[in-house]
This record gives sequence, C-alpha cells and structure tokens, in this order.
Amino acid sequence: MKRVLTYIFIILSFLIFSTFIIIKGRTYNVIAINSPTELVVDFNSNGLADRDENVCVADIEAFGLENSVDFKDKYSKLLNISNADIFNLGYLSNEFAIKTLENKKVKVKLIKSNKDCKFVKITVQNSDYATLLYNSGFGLKNNKIGNTEKFKKNLEISKKLDLVIFNHHSNKYHKIDCEYGLLAHDVAIIPKKQLPKDAIPCKYCHNIIKDKKKSSNFFVNNLFSINHPPLSLDNGDLKIYHTDYTKHLKPDSKCNTDICKEFVSYINSSQNSIDIAIYGYEDNPSITTALKNANARGVKIRFVYDEASNPDNTFYKANYIIANLADYSKSDKDCDGAKLMHNKFVIFDDKIVFTGSMNFSPAGLSGYDVNDVLIIKSEPIAQLYKAEFEQMLNGKFHKMKTKHNYTNTFLLGNSTIEIYFSPQYKTGTRIVQLIINAKKYVYVPTYLITHKDITNALINAHRRGVDVKIITDANGVTTQNSKNKLLRDANIPLKVENYAGKLHSKSMVIDDEFVIIGSMNFSNSGENKNDENTIIVKNNEFAQNYKAFFNYLWKVIPDKYLKFNPSSEGKDSIGSCNDGVDNNFNGKTDLEEESCK
Repeated sequence: MKRVLTYIFIILSFLIFSTFIIIKGRTYNVIAINSPTELVVDFNSNGLADRDENVCVADIEAFGLENSVDFKDKYSKLLNISNADIFNLGYLSNEFAIKTLENKKVKVKLIKSNKDCKFVKITVQNSDYATLLYNSGFGLKNNKIGNTEKFKKNLEISKKLDLVIFNHHSNKYHKIDCEYGLLAHDVAIIPKKQLPKDAIPCKYCHNIIKDKKKSSNFFVNNLFSINHPPLSLDNGDLKIYHTDYTKHLKPDSKCNTDICKEFVSYINSSQNSIDIAIYGYEDNPSITTALKNANARGVKIRFVYDEASNPDNTFYKANYIIANLADYSKSDKDCDGAKLMHNKFVIFDDKIVFTGSMNFSPAGLSGYDVNDVLIIKSEPIAQLYKAEFEQMLNGKFHKMKTKHNYTNTFLLGNSTIEIYFSPQYKTGTRIVQLIINAKKYVYVPTYLITHKDITNALINAHRRGVDVKIITDANGVTTQNSKNKLLRDANIPLKVENYAGKLHSKSMVIDDEFVIIGSMNFSNSGENKNDENTIIVKNNEFAQNYKAFFNYLWKVIPDKYLKFNPSSEGKDSIGSCNDGVDNNFNGKTDLEEESCK
C-alpha cells in the first residue's frame, strides 16, 4: 500500500510540475546552485528558493563538492585519480555551474520525476546546459569524461588550488580529506591563500607535533592577523559604533555588546524625555526594564513606529511593549501601507540623538548584523530631530511631512554634520553630488543598491579613475531592481557578503573626508517613499575609521564573491545553517532549507 501511495504521489507531482511550467511560461531565473547538476529555479518568480523548486539536470553526472562515496570510489578507479582530486575538480565544477547558470534566464523541460528529484533539460542562451557541462571536462556520461583534453587541463589547475576546509567558528582549517573537516555546519571550502591570516591548522590532519619548549600559541603567534579596526570612535560630541558580524554568528537578547549597554545607559540617565522613532522593537529585557524604570521615575516617553494596515503583516511584533509604556504613541498604520516608517533614532532629554542603521532587535543589538550607529550630543541637532519626530507623532508620515524651515547643516567641534529626512529632503541628490566630487575613493558597505542615479554616479566615478568598491548583503542580490550586475558589468569591484547576519549598513565613505550613515537604503523607496534619516559627517578622523572597517570587511569576504553570489541561507553563508534565523525570508530555518542539507 505504501509503495502504491508513493507512485501516486510521484505521478501527481509530475503532472502538477508539468502543468506549472506550461502555465507559467518558458523562461525562469536560476537563483541557486546546489551542485553542478542540482539547481534551484524560480518558477513562481518570488526571488526565493522554495522547497518545490529544486531540479536535477537529466542524463549527466558531474564532479561536485558533495559527490557521494560511491561516485568517488567509482571514478577514482576509472580515471586513476584520488578522492582529493575529485574534491578539487568539484570546486572548479561548481564555479563553472555558477558562472554558466546563476541569475541567468533558462528554459526548462521536464524529462522524468521520482521521489528524489525532478529531472529536467535546461537550456541557457540557446545552449543545452548538460552538453555544456559534458564538454567542459567536468561532466560524465556512461562512465566517461565528455572532453578528455579539458579534463586533463582542469585536473592540472585543480592540483594547484590547495583547497582547505575552514571552520569559521573555531578558526581552524583542515585538509579536504580530513575526517574532522566537515563535522561543523559553518564551514567554507576555500583556497588556502584566502584563509584569514590568524587561522589555525588542524593538528590531526596537518600532523602537527607540539614542541613543549614553545608556546601552545606558536602557530597563532607566527601568523600575521588581519588588522581589526577600532569598532568605535569618540571625539566627545560625536561617537560612531560599528558592529562586526564575523564575531557573532547567532543573535541573542542578552545585551552583552557595547552598543546595547550604552543605549541602556542613556535610558537610565535620562531625566525628562525619551522620544523613540524606530521601525520596530523585539523585546530586549535590559532595554525593556530600563524603559519601565524611566517611566516609573517620571520620564516622558513618546513612541513612533511602523505598522502594516493588517497588523499580522507588521514585521516586528513587540511594539506593544513600548507603546504600553509610552505617554504618547503613533504608528503609520493609517497611511500608505506600501511605505515604511523606517527610521531608527532616539532623542534623549532633547539634547542627545542616537541614530543609524541598527534595528532594535536581537540581530541588531547583539552585533549579529553589520550596522553603524552615531551618537550626537547637540541640542540644535536634537531639536531638528524632535521637529521631525513630532510631525510623525501628529500623524504626518511619508509624503504628508513638510521640510523644516531651519538649517540642516551644523558645525559640531571639528565636524560638519548634515541631516536629511526622507521623503521631503532629496537625500539621493546630495549623495550623488558627493560621489561626483570624489577624487580618490568611494567605498560602499550597504544592504542593497537599486537607486538609478547613485548607481550611475558610482559608474562614472569609476570611469574617471576613482577607486570605487562595494559590498552588498546576499539578500540584496535578489532584490527587485538590484544594480549589482550593472555595477559589476562596469568593472566595479563588488563583493556579496557570505555571513549569516546581514550587512545592514546604508553607508559610504569618501576621500578620507565624508561618512554617510543612516536608515535610508540606497533605493527609490528609501529616498522618495519611506520615513528615513541620513547623516553626512565631514571629518577626516571618522572617515579614516570607517575606511579601516570597510577594508576589514573586504578582506574577510573571499575574492570568489567578486564574481559569484552566495545564498543568504546555505553552506556558502557562514553560520546561516545553524543560527535559528530565516535568513532569506522564505519561512524556512536552518536544516529546513534545502541548501543547508
């Protein structure tokens, strides 16, 4: 009976899948490469890797990083190569598949289906993918290599790769045939030359015998580490914080980070008022307790936040905690549901502003995400923020707001600070102007880039010889209107990050002179629809601090991601398969995700 039901299920799946392809049309986007012969094709065009979108390429085998033991045993004998050779060839084969298919439009024809996979013919740019794979020297049919000469060349190249298995959590690296190498979830297979300089060799697979006369840290002490820049800079009136997601692979609500502790200290020291304008709140016991105590001692708390027209669709669910404590609160629920109250600023006692890209959530406050925060001690700047806050508190959100009548440029110590609010200020116009005036470099760590004018300004800056480098979040690749491909096609070095947490910054640093920080993504919605705030700081010391942090991020992201795009949840993204987070927003977490299995 069980066998009959299995066959019925396979037949129904085959029919449903076939019908789906016919109904939806002929071309689809490949959004993930699990192996050279197993792909994720976006049949429903939602940009997400859904469970039923995995397909297998029919009638071909290929070298891959996850070849079975049977595959390795068979072909090591037939081709007279080692298991290590098969692994190295698999690395190159995966890169061939990514280069050929990822983010490309393909035609799909169903050939057969069983309980393991749906086997299809893939056509890319009018060529049969299986034939391309077969002729590349990585593909095999009937126990034979498709192109012997290319196979020999691939084998020669693969022997020079010197691949290792790097465990980011333990900072150890293993030989590719090490029995301990793949035990952890958060490992990356990379060329040895891309290892962090302080990585430690596994003593078992590298046959390390410890010399008792030398320090147990001998190997660490004799390796040059990547310079880790200061994560904060304080000149008295202005303080900047960066959070480093390479050190925090799981979010938590413990308030152990400096940024969370400092925020709590400002709540505890507030005497009169706390005005909170944030996208949303997830309970952090230390912050909640501090707000309750502030309320009890008579501090006036006011709260502005984002809320969808249907409350079930509101992203952050604990807004009620602050709303219940607040003397006054207001959401943008009754305004245009397609627009966001996306600010992340808090005003203490009408004289201190705490703002930046950080959401008040476990991911933000724990340092699991990369964020930047500015703490500004200035009554005039606080008054400008208060005027913006009170417009929203009075129900004027998004395009209902008006531009303020007084200056948005301030001299604070040795810094010049410009404040821009969206959508009533044309923030993008000012950012484009700064890029146009750049002479040396423009470095951009940002969640995404979809803004047309900013993109064109970056391309033009690169063409006139300015050093332009960009890092975006893995989720930013599949964002509608992403400009990543356009920027890469213009030969701008652009890396897609490969860590579990988000690169959540919305920042630029220009010419050791300007730093741009805030809540506004570099998008049309950020500039023209959502409620946002952006700060431009002109200060040499702060710009050099941010440049050092950018260069650190650039170094820890492998160079392969200058060309290829890691999935936001999968084995490429370090820590994403065991962090308890739905990193790509598709409703699946960790091992529920096909790419994590």
